Parts: sequence; structure tokens; C-alpha cells
Amino acid sequence: MAEEKPISSTTKRSYWRWSKTDFFPETSFQTLSSYKTALSQTCPRLSDRLLARSSSTDELVTLQKVSENPMQKCLTWWDLIWLSFGSVVGSGIFVITGQEAHNNAGPAIVLSYAISGLSALLSVFCYTEFAAEIPVAGGSFSYLRVELGDFVAFIAAGNILLEALVGAAGLGRSWSSYFASMIKNDSDFLRIKVDSLPVGFNLLDPLAVVVLLVANGIAMSGTKRTSWLNWITSLVSGAVIVFVIVFGFIHAKTSNLEPFFPYGVEGVFRAAAVVYWSYTGFDMVANMAEETKKPSRDIPIGLVGSMSGITVVYCLMALALTMMVKYTEIDVNAAYSVVFEQIGMNWAKYLVSICALKGMTTSLLVGSLGQARYTTQIARAHMIPPFFALIHPKTGTPVYATLLVTLISAIVALFSSLDVLSSVLSFSTLFIFMLIAVALLVRRYYVKDVTPKNDLVKFLMCLFITIGSSIGVSALWNSNERGWLGYTAAGLLWFFGTLGMAFLSKQRVPKVWGVPLVPWLPSLSIVMNLFLIGSLGLTAILRFIICSAVMIVYYLLVGLHATYDVAHQNELSA
Repeated sequence: MAEEKPISSTTKRSYWRWSKTDFFPETSFQTLSSYKTALSQTCPRLSDRLLARSSSTDELVTLQKVSENPMQKCLTWWDLIWLSFGSVVGSGIFVITGQEAHNNAGPAIVLSYAISGLSALLSVFCYTEFAAEIPVAGGSFSYLRVELGDFVAFIAAGNILLEALVGAAGLGRSWSSYFASMIKNDSDFLRIKVDSLPVGFNLLDPLAVVVLLVANGIAMSGTKRTSWLNWITSLVSGAVIVFVIVFGFIHAKTSNLEPFFPYGVEGVFRAAAVVYWSYTGFDMVANMAEETKKPSRDIPIGLVGSMSGITVVYCLMALALTMMVKYTEIDVNAAYSVVFEQIGMNWAKYLVSICALKGMTTSLLVGSLGQARYTTQIARAHMIPPFFALIHPKTGTPVYATLLVTLISAIVALFSSLDVLSSVLSFSTLFIFMLIAVALLVRRYYVKDVTPKNDLVKFLMCLFITIGSSIGVSALWNSNERGWLGYTAAGLLWFFGTLGMAFLSKQRVPKVWGVPLVPWLPSLSIVMNLFLIGSLGLTAILRFIICSAVMIVYYLLVGLHATYDVAHQNELSA
């Protein structure tokens, strides 16, 4: 009971407060003079924090005190399965399938979903091991901070926030497209065109903004309430998915599958990289670990079970779509509602549109839960102002973090088109999943002050060879090199790098649930994620580099000094 006294005293403070100390309590930001002093020490501070690692205890105990009030442990494995279903299904499958089938893959979009599904499932294995052993709200941010250090975790944190903002904005725009297609056969019907703005940003979408504000408002009211609402609406979405698959195959024509590879194998992989968006959301289950009653049991069931089924469902839905109508005639914005109109089932068009809207609304609800909890843990670590880590004493939810994500995503949704948003989101997601696989290998093969130095050097050499060869495969593919020599050399390097790790002694054994076939499955996840990243094209890579550069500038000016102060303050108090 002695540990509860400080918490109870802080909860007497009003939740609704806005002082400078709440945003920047660190020593470096107390005065202009102290900030100038901190900036002058940027290099030694960067050296101190660059590879500094957190611990499971810090993430599970110390950082949670920043929130002042606890999150409520109210979720079971049943909730997690439906949260995963509600978050994943209804977002990408209704949003991106038509666009990629029409523009990149044709009927082979089913293979794109299978490839992305395999890659996602490998990432699910990695997430599950971490989530079962470190059940915190930060998800991948916390896992990377524990295993790869502060700086890598910050880059991941920036991309996590980018993913949250872009994902919510993309769903808001897609919701608007489907709603417009129900009123008029024009998905841009409710948007406002501004000719003075560049293409891709010139169709303003006020309806998307309204949808985001409403969905996030519901999510702020309580976790269990949102979970219950998600469960009800997911049942309806499931019924519609069965309808789409059954009636899709009833009205299918095998002639629509010809040619199966209209854009070649390259198009299949380009589409696979983008439709990966369809699988984003499974990390929401790992992200809800702090509010799960028995995370060691419930999270493996929720993650692995739900994602295996979702992969099969996606492949069937994609195949049904491309067999119902020629890929060249698929509507890129509201594919499933328009396709039923094209085959003469006008009533089905409205049913699919209504349920697609319901599915996307559910994705927004669950996404809001997860995005806010990412933001909360990042704020607990002081990488953004700890003000956003505060948990409301009545709802048990991070209201300020939710508002932050909501307002920024609403602004992005107002201006940005769907194709711009999807490529940015896929890059961020794939990058994070690749880092999680790397972190899992580090967790298994390196324990500070335990692993012999020679073993550490051998492990790092094998890891760099594995990552380097994976980048090489992606680079060869994007250079349009199709000769066997380069791929054979890169493949052999990947194989021997992974084999070298397999011969090393593992320094840690999972206590609860572990990824099988380590290091082979995490290594395969690395090469698949990097390959899909390369398939996104130069534009997406340039956007990612620009966003990362902005994040690094922020880190050097703010995040570095805040985390340095907190780390050394904790050392002094210890």
C-alpha cells in the first residue's frame, strides 16, 4: 500500500491543466538559459543516449507512474480477437484492394495478399513474444526501446505516430468515398476541389474530418465500451464478408482472370507492399496488453488466431472481386460497392457500402484505442511532452493523447488523397515490423553483462550480413536486374548469415510464449519486409526520408534533452 500513496496524492490534481511544467517538466526546458546549455551539450548527450536501453521494469512500472492514473484491466482473449478483427478487417480490404488490382496487380492481387499475409504472420509471431513478456501500452515502441535503445526507439516512435495519423486519415477519406458512392456514382461527390492546390492534395474532404472526430470521441469514453461496440459491429461485418465471398463466386467468371499477370511479377510485389495496409491493426492487440487481464494467455490467442483467419478471408475476398468484373473496370475508391452495381445487383451495392462503412468505422474506433496508447507510452518516456501520457481518472483512457492524434489526422484527411496516404503508411509499417524482427533476434542472442564479447561480435556480424543481403535482394529487384547470379549471391549471404546465428548460443529463453524456429522465422521476416519496402518505389522512400529527417531534427532539439534529463534524474533518485 505504501506505493499507492504518491499516486493517490497526484490524482487530487485536476486532470484538465495546461501549465508549462505539464508539457516540459525537464530541467533543460526550465529557462532559456538552461535550454541553451542543453543545446551546447548535444553531442555528449547524444553519445550517452544513442545506444542507451530501457528495461522491462522501467516500461512496466516506472513509466506508468507518469500517467498518474492506471488504465483499467478489462479485456479478455475474446475481446482481443474481436478487436483484432474489427481493427484489421474493414480497413485495407475495402480501401486498397480495388486500387491495387486496377493499377498494379490485376487478378494476381490474390497473390499480393498471400505474400503480405505471410509477412504479416511472421511479424505477428515476433509481436506475440514481446507482448506476452512486456505487456505495456507502448507496443513496438517499448519493445524496441528495451532491445535496440533510445534512438532507434525514437525513430520507430516517429514512424508509429506517422502510421497512426496517416492510417486514421486514410480511413476517414475512404469512409467519405463509400458514403458518396451510395448517393451518386462518384466517390469524390462530397469533396471540394481547390484548383490552386497540387494534385493529390486538392480535394478537400470535410466529411472525413467529421467521421474522425465522432469515432475518436467514442473511443475516449472508455475501453470496455468501445470493445463491446466493436464486437457487435464486427458480427455484422463478418456477415457481409460471407455475403461478398459467396455471391462473388456465384457471379464469378473465370474469363475475368485473364490475363492473370497483366503488370508482371513486379506488379504483384508492388501491390503486396501497398496492401500490407490491409494487415495493419493487428498490433493493436499487442498495444492493448496493459488493459488485458491475462496477457500471457490472451495475447497469443488473440494475435496468432485472428491473423491466420484474416489472411484466408482476404485472399478469398480479393479473388471474388477480380472474378466478378474485369480488373480494368474495378472502381479504385469504392471497389466492392460499385462492382455489385456493375453486375446488376444494385441493392447489394448499398448493403456492401453500408457494411463497409460500418467496418471502417470499427477500424477507426479500435485504431483510436491503439494509436492513443502508442502516444501515451511515447509521452511517458518524455520523447513528446508527458502531458499526453495522463490517464483520465474516470474513463481510464488517455484523453489528451487521443485528442492529439485526432486533430492532426483530421487535418491530414482534409487535404491528402488515398494513394498518397497508402504508400506512406505501408513504408512506416513495414519499417517498424522489420525492426521488431531485429529486436527479437537481439533479445534472444544478447543480454547485457551476460553475453560473452566474442559471441556478441559474431552475432552482430551475422545480423549485419542478414540485413545487408536482404537490402541487396530488394535493390536488385528494383534495379530490374533479373539475372540469377546476383540473387543467388544475396540469397547465399542471407542463408549463411542466418545459419551463423543458428550456431550461436541463445542467451534468453521465452518465459511465456516464444517464436518457433529462431533465427529462421525472424530472419525471413526481415528479408520479406525489406523486399516489400523496396517494392514501394522511390517516391515513398523519399517521403519516408523527409519525414525521418524532420523527426531527427525534433529529437536533437527536444526529445534528446528531455530523455537525457529523465534518465539521469532516475539514476540520481535510484
